[in-house]
Amino acid sequence: MLKVLAACGNGMGSSMVIKMKIEKALKELAVTDYKVDYCSVGEAKSQANGYDIVVASQHLIHELDGRTKGTLLGLDNLMDDNEIKTKLAPLV
Repeated sequence: MLKVLAACGNGMGSSMVIKMKIEKALKELAVTDYKVDYCSVGEAKSQANGYDIVVASQHLIHELDGRTKGTLLGLDNLMDDNEIKTKLAPLV
């Protein structure tokens, strides 16, 4: 199972939107076995190690350096479905 964590600066609002966009992209990429969770970047610092991919905005992703053996994926535009899908594609 592919485990993905969506993190945003403040917590629940935008990370939940990112979660839904990641799920949409994974479905479009024909990935069927996955779990996507969401939290703040602060929470992600302690949780990131349990995930294959951690997604956050480009300006926050550096805060998670060294906190996971998985892949850190920084987004320039959190609301851009195409960017999310394009950046996830080589990782799944």
